[in-house]
Amino acid sequence: MARVFVYGTLKKGQPNYKHMINTAKGLAKFQGRGRTVEKYPLVIAGKYNIPYMLNIPGTGHHIAGEIYAVDEQMLQFLDEFEGCPDMYQRTLMRIQVVEWEGKGGAGEARAAADGVLECFVYSTATYPPEWVGLPYYDSYDSSGKHGLSYVLRESR
Repeated sequence: MARVFVYGTLKKGQPNYKHMINTAKGLAKFQGRGRTVEKYPLVIAGKYNIPYMLNIPGTGHHIAGEIYAVDEQMLQFLDEFEGCPDMYQRTLMRIQVVEWEGKGGAGEARAAADGVLECFVYSTATYPPEWVGLPYYDSYDSSGKHGLSYVLRESR
């Protein structure tokens, strides 16, 4: 199992969460909530209002999201879903645990006890330069005050 940190449309209550609970795509077990240890810009961009974490460490906010343990099948699905490596790149990032529900071996307990986990995160280093000038968010909600509702793939 690998750990993945999701901060956008794959979170609970968001438009693509259905994929995280679709066992035909693999297994994803919710473990808790967290925030990036480093600051990053989280922007909503493009004509479909997609959330992107720009891979610019030290700029922006500590991004809030959810931590999942996923099997290899789900990780492969997520790579395809996220357009990896062209649209997003899957990289390891340090995530500060805010609330932990996960259960597992001593290694997981130790990682949670010190409060920081390494998780795969889909961020992007391949974005138009003007995106750096967009508003930065610390948390994503498709129906947030920003008024930029995400457009589902099946509606594009």
